[in-house]
Amino acid sequence: MLADISAVDEIFIVCGYTDMRKSIDGLCAIVQGQLEMNPVSNSLFLFCGRRRDRMKALLHEPDGYVLIYKRLSVPGGYQWPLKQSEVRNLTWKQFDWLMSDIDIDQPKALKTT
Repeated sequence: MLADISAVDEIFIVCGYTDMRKSIDGLCAIVQGQLEMNPVSNSLFLFCGRRRDRMKALLHEPDGYVLIYKRLSVPGGYQWPLKQSEVRNLTWKQFDWLMSDIDIDQPKALKTT
């Protein structure tokens, strides 16, 4: 199957900016070395460039990696958290907000239980 993100267990956003010239191997190196996580896990890893108008998503499937690249064609950019070297686990709601150019930090919209 090709990039069925609905099957992932977790969604991680890599905060700060990532060099968008990196390919699958470079992004895997960030996940392993900088974040100390396993890129082979059933997780979706999200990366954003400095201009915030481009995003890459890394997903491992049973037969290999999938790299998804999105460039916005409208003015504006993603509301990307800026803390360098940090990774955050997102809910599906936060992922939807991020893809809709809405800030993912909305404490009144997220119930903590």
